[in-house]
This record gives sequence, C-alpha cells and structure tokens, in this order.
Amino acid sequence: QICNQHNAEAPNLEQALHRMAQTEPNLDHDVSWFLLPSYWAKMVVALISFLCFANSYDGDFVFDDSEAIINNKDLRAETPLGDLWHHDFWGSKLSSNTSHKSYRPLTVLTFRINYLFAGGFYPVGFHVINIILHCTISVLMVDVFSILLGGLQFSNKGRRLNLAPKTSLLAALLFAVHPVHTECVAGIVGRADLLCALFFLLSFLGYCKAFRENKEGHNFSMFWVLVSVILGAIAMLCKEQGITILGLNAVFDALVINKLNVLELIQKLLHKDKSLENAGLLRKGLLFRITLLMSGGASILYIRWRIMGTGPPAFTEVDNPASFADSLFVRAINYNYYYSLNAWLLLCPWWLCFDWSMGCIPLIKSVSDWRIIALVALWFCLIGLICQALCSEDSHKRRILTLGLGFLIIPFLPASNLFFRVGFVIAERVIYLPSIGYCVLFTYGFSLLSKQAKKKKILAVAVLGILLINVMRCALRSSQWRSEEQLFRSALSVCPLNAKVHYNVGKNLADKGNQSAAIKYYREAVRLNPKYVHAMNNLGNILKERNELQEAEELLSLAVQIQPDFAAAWMNLGIVQNSLRRFEEAEQSYWTAIKHRKKYPDCYYNLGRLYADLNRHIDALNAWRNATVLKPEHTLAWNNMIILLDNTGNLAQAEAVGREALELIPNDHSLMFSLANVLGKSQKYKESEALFLKAIKANPNAASYHGNLAVLYHRWGNLDLAKKHYEVSLKLDPMAPGTKENYNLLRRKLEQLQKKGS
Repeated sequence: QICNQHNAEAPNLEQALHRMAQTEPNLDHDVSWFLLPSYWAKMVVALISFLCFANSYDGDFVFDDSEAIINNKDLRAETPLGDLWHHDFWGSKLSSNTSHKSYRPLTVLTFRINYLFAGGFYPVGFHVINIILHCTISVLMVDVFSILLGGLQFSNKGRRLNLAPKTSLLAALLFAVHPVHTECVAGIVGRADLLCALFFLLSFLGYCKAFRENKEGHNFSMFWVLVSVILGAIAMLCKEQGITILGLNAVFDALVINKLNVLELIQKLLHKDKSLENAGLLRKGLLFRITLLMSGGASILYIRWRIMGTGPPAFTEVDNPASFADSLFVRAINYNYYYSLNAWLLLCPWWLCFDWSMGCIPLIKSVSDWRIIALVALWFCLIGLICQALCSEDSHKRRILTLGLGFLIIPFLPASNLFFRVGFVIAERVIYLPSIGYCVLFTYGFSLLSKQAKKKKILAVAVLGILLINVMRCALRSSQWRSEEQLFRSALSVCPLNAKVHYNVGKNLADKGNQSAAIKYYREAVRLNPKYVHAMNNLGNILKERNELQEAEELLSLAVQIQPDFAAAWMNLGIVQNSLRRFEEAEQSYWTAIKHRKKYPDCYYNLGRLYADLNRHIDALNAWRNATVLKPEHTLAWNNMIILLDNTGNLAQAEAVGREALELIPNDHSLMFSLANVLGKSQKYKESEALFLKAIKANPNAASYHGNLAVLYHRWGNLDLAKKHYEVSLKLDPMAPGTKENYNLLRRKLEQLQKKGS
C-alpha cells in the first residue's frame, strides 16, 4: 500500500487505477529521508545545483574554450549559418583529413547565439547558460529517477505517479552536486554534454509518455515513440553520446513496460523454446517498437557518417597511448584500467584534472603491475551486480539494477574504445550521463542498507554529509575553472607526470610575460615527453627572443625532425636561421612551412622580412602582399610594404598601398603614421597633418608620432607647432634618434629669426 503523502500530485492515490501488470514494493518505505511535494523537491534540487556552480558565472574562457569559441569563425555573423552543418565542433571542414570529426552543430549554434546577444566574446553569458542548463537537467532528474526507482505508473486521469519521492529526490541531489560534473558546467565547451543530456532526458521522458494512455497495456502512442527518436537525434547533434538514448529506451521498454525477465528469455532461447511470446518479447508491441528504435538509430548513424565525409579522426599516441599498443593484451588491460578509474571518479571525485593524457596514467604492461587490482575489483563488482540483475527472484530488484547498469554503461560505450579509438585517456565530461546510473545504484544501495539498519537516521546523516562534502568540492573545483592559471596549477598535484599540464602552466606564464618561469615548465614538459613538439616549439620561441639562438635552433630542428609537417616549427626555425644570418637555410625553412600550411600569412610576412634584408625588394613586396591577401588585417605586412616603398622612393605606390590598408583597417594608428609620413614627403601637408593628429589621439604616448609631426611642421614652416611637438617627443623619449638634432636646428633657426626681427 502506498500512502497519499508520498505524492502531492495524486492525493487520491489509493483509488488511482494503476496501469501496470502489478504493484511493486515501495522503495521509500524503509528510507529515512526528506519527503517533499514534487514542486518543492524540484525547487530544492534547482537551488542546490545552482549553489554548487554559481561561482563560475564570471570565469574566463579557459583551455579548449579558446579553440571552440574564440578562434571558431562559425560563431561570427559573417559566417553563413549553413556552414555549421558542414563543419566540426572546432570550425574545421568535416571533409578535411585534419578534422576532429566531432559533429555538434546545435551546440555551436547556441555559442553563436551567445556571441550575437553579448555583442562579442564576453564569457559571462556563456557561463550563465551552462549553469541554467545544469539546473534544468537536475530538475528533470527528479522525474527520471522517480521512474527508474519507482516504476512507470499512471493514475486514472493519465497523470504519472511518483512512487519513490524520497529516493528520487536523493538520487537527483546526488546527481546535481556531483563534483565530476564541474568540467561540463564551469567549462564552456561542456555545453555539448549539457545540451546532449537535456535532450537525452527529454527523449526518455517522451518515450515514457507513449504509454500514458494505455488500455490494459495493449496500446501505445506512436507519436511519442517518434518524438523520442527525434529528440535522440537532436541529442546526437549536440554530442555523439546522445544516440545511446535509443538503446536505453529499448531496455526500459523491455524491462519496465513488458516486465521481461532476461534470464528466462536466455534460457528459452538456449532451449529453443517456441513460447517466446509468453516471455514478453512480442507482447504489447515490444518487437515493433524496438525495430522502430533500431531503424531510427541506424538511419541517424548513416546520415551522420555520410556528413562526416571521410573515415574516423586521426589521433596521436599521446592522446590515447593504450590504443596504439601493439599487444591486444596490453590494450585490453589498460582499457579496463581506464574504466576502473572512471568508476573511481564517480565513487570518489576528489582528484580531478582538466586533462589525463600525456603520461598522466602510465601504461600497464605486465600482470605484475599492482594496478591490476583496480580492474579486478571493478569486474568483481560489475559481475556481482549483473548476476543480481539477472538472477534475483525479486523483479523490483532486477529492474532497478538492470536500469542502473544500463544508464551507467550504455552512454559510456562511445568513449570506451570498443568501437573506435577516442582522443583521450579519461575525460570527466563523458561521465556526465553515466553518472545517472551511478546515482540509481547508490540510492538503491542506500535503501537496502536502510532496510537492514537499526539506526536509520545515522545512515541518513552520513549520506547528507556526503552531499555537503560534494557541494563544497563543486564550489572549490568551480573556482579553479575560473581562470587558466588556477585550472592548470590545480592539475600539477593530480597529474605531475602529465607533460601537457606542465606545458599549459608554462604557456600561461609566457602569455603573462614571465618567461623565466615558463622556460622551467616547458623544459619539464619536454623531459616528461621527449617527443612533445609543441613544447619544443614554444620553448624555442622564448629562447629565440632571449637571443639564445643555438639552443633554440636545436629544439626547433628536433621538433621538425619528429613531426616533419609541423608548419609553425618550420617558420620559427626560419626566423632563428635568419637571425644567425644563414639566409638560404632560413628561406628553405619558410617555404617548407608554407608547403605544409598553404594559407600561412605570418610565414609570408617573415619571408618578406628575409627578402628585405637581402635587398630583394620585389620578392619582399610579393611575400607581404600574399600575407595581406590571406589575412587582410595583417598590419605588420601592410606597414612593411608602405615603409619599403617609401624608402625606395616609390611614394605614389606607397600612398596607394597605405590608402588601401586604411580602408581595410581604418582605426589602426600605425598605418595612419606610415601613410602620414609618405604624404608629408609628397608635400600633402594638410592631409598628412590630419593623419598624424589622428594617430596621436589613438596613441598619445608614441614619441615617434610627435617627432615626425614636428618634422612635418618644420618643413611646412609652422615652426611654433614644430617646436611644441619636438618638445613632447623629447619628453616621452629623450634618446629619440634624430629628434634632438632636429630640435636644435629649429631652435637656431628661431633664434636667427628673432635676431632679424629685432
């Protein structure tokens, strides 16, 4: 018997007509936990999930956000919306061999909407949407867990009944405050997982609605089954994991709607029993609905494969070392070890890291490795749960355990390396959906303990303590995701062997101008991974700027030897060789870089500088012109063209190039300055003066701007203004070359004029 107070939505519960074959035992009966009306339970879950991650709302763009958002041209208004359907998550063409193949156009569309509403790359709006999405998902989890834990039953008015209000609230709270979700919520790129989860849950709830109007279980709503398939497709367009909901809907249909006993069915199949209909396989249209789900899933996957254009993405050994192991045994052992670590993150989410690759988890190469114990423990627990799920005489227990294991395992399958190689070792974001299954199993275990425990309140206090610890851990981890410095440094203690962690700390320090500290971390990254070409490239760059050219050349030469198509390293090697005055080698390095990256404006710019140093002026101008064609806002290339043409006496050409550049980049003060110099030499004093003044207004502390304007006034005969700007220039830079001499000439001329006047 179920008490009225257990469901505020169905006050006449005792008189309700349940549309299921039998009434199951009440999971809440022995649980000492809060009993709240449905809307209050959802309000509590929403509030607590908000409190966990609220402090991430004003965080920066961090880690992968740069590539997926800031550098993604698909977010900008000038990119046609249609391109989103042909590009991957990072903005590259899906047909490209270098594409990541992560096809998530709906997620990118939400980023684009964020960008347009904010009027630019302001992270607050992006973070707020992520927090709202997690709160919404957590609220939906109350309904989902009420079905998973209490079963699917309806009143005579067609209203779904919550038969496990206490345990569904507990499970939803466990989900809402799980620290492993921080990456999805506080990291903006986690939007993909959140949107996928939202439509994943809506698909599941929609599938449940298909049975709302049953008459003794013989009918179902085809409309809601199709809606469920469509919502599953939308979930997949947010992230690939979304397609797994169709398999879970089929499992739910078999176990809950049709009360299928899997063990009994297997026995009948083994004994070739023809009475499969009695086993529930054909009853209530199950076979038809599963066929519909499978057909829908197959169609979605086929379309997805066609859109992808080519084969799966090409990952490197550092991304997923186990998948590159020659031995099948080594691969299998390490995959299973990764599974055990994912399970441990669900059980004890204390050691969290933004990246688990590059040596963070050394490979297990022998059975004598003590870490084998972890995967043995994992399979011991899984086999025990599976046996209980299949063999238990309690249908209620079988259903909950099977659904819990289904939600734990099935959404994780795309990340398991079983069907294709994935580009990571462990990724906390992919545990977002599997954590649903963990919460089901945890809550069911809590109910079993409560049934046996004499002091139920002590057990409830312990669980409440776990929730509070998780809330605090979420708040702490969210604060670490607020900035790259905090995020990267937090990983040093978790994954000290991860070369990428040291690389990212070094890069963050270098971006802030702390080159000495950055060198230390880059060197450690190279020590941990001697083939880490990106760390070599960045370290070589810093050494080049510090004029430590020999070591810079050694590092960059090694980088291109390890990865011959590394265009950036070839370009930087060319810059070093140019500084060492080995011009032929530098030119060859630049052209090799361009060979591997056809559209490389910075390389053309540096090639132009080399040609200018060699007095190959036409080649220099052509190289800089290529740079501006590929990147019209390349200010340095435009300036160098103007200055070279000016210095070689081609004032008309210099003026034409300067005007062309200013049309494309109208607010660049350095271009105004360069063109003003040309116009002054062409005796177009008025126009030159206007550009100088405009440049000075944009950058008032540039001594050269005031000095060259003074020269213009000097030539023009406007001596008082010339004197004023010479003095400003010397005040800003007393050592400015030529300015002091010109100022002294002007003073002598003014003195002569005064003598003549007197």
